[in-house]
Amino acid sequence: MKLNGRRESSNVEDRRGLSGGGKAGVGLGGIAVIAIITLLMGGNLGDVFQNVVQSGGLSQVTESSYEPTEENEALAKFSRQILASTEDIWSQYFSQMGLGTYKNPTLVLFTGATSTACGTGQAAMGPFYCSGDEKLYIDLSFFSSMRQQLGADGDFAYAYVIAHEVGHHVQHLLGTLDQAHQQMARMSKTQANRMSVRIELQADFYAGIWAHYENSLFDSIEDGDLEEAIRCASVIGDDYLQKKSQGYAVEESFTHGTAAQRMRWLKKGMQSGDIRQGNTFELSDSQL
Repeated sequence: MKLNGRRESSNVEDRRGLSGGGKAGVGLGGIAVIAIITLLMGGNLGDVFQNVVQSGGLSQVTESSYEPTEENEALAKFSRQILASTEDIWSQYFSQMGLGTYKNPTLVLFTGATSTACGTGQAAMGPFYCSGDEKLYIDLSFFSSMRQQLGADGDFAYAYVIAHEVGHHVQHLLGTLDQAHQQMARMSKTQANRMSVRIELQADFYAGIWAHYENSLFDSIEDGDLEEAIRCASVIGDDYLQKKSQGYAVEESFTHGTAAQRMRWLKKGMQSGDIRQGNTFELSDSQL
């Protein structure tokens, strides 16, 4: 992905080295895998924390002991550039489509754990968006976990992860995310999981819209980039991860969608660039 000379967003809080976890134990890569498996098996964030603790706890990080690696610094710069791209594209898109004024989210880079308006954020959760403070959070070690544990690698795959979280911010600004969460609170667990799948697939679609205009405006997508993102979407599908962890998949516990669904909605966004084609909430399960 060609980003040379591109601006970096200033809407970034760098908390790396300022957060701390518990006793030393499982590394952040292992923690991310534990979290993914726990959430896909129907657990909540409390279950994630409990499973991490049982597996050896979080590696402690303090301001005095933290030294960002050269790779980590490069990923931080890359993340700021991708965030800047989403700001430029979504601001223009909102204006063109009559969606109101796009409000930029803040990207928080952290290590281990950090406070959020949605509670304590852990590296174990992977990248996530909090509508309460309109911030997306990421521990950059997640990208290493993607490469080492899931075989998903490449700068465009990493960009897709960030664009997906920004997609949740777009949902929040349009009112979709809050409405869906309100409905989920009144649903059974199985029904809520189905609603969650629709939320996540739409965020994949919005990530695809970003990629469509990123390439149209900047000609930044190189040979192999699309394959990187599609590969990433496939290996973070619920069915793939559950089969990888336990040998079989339980459809009722899916919260993000299957590998095929995630690839389909990402590609649909990339090809269409049209937000009107991404209403995952009006479709039946079989149509997703």
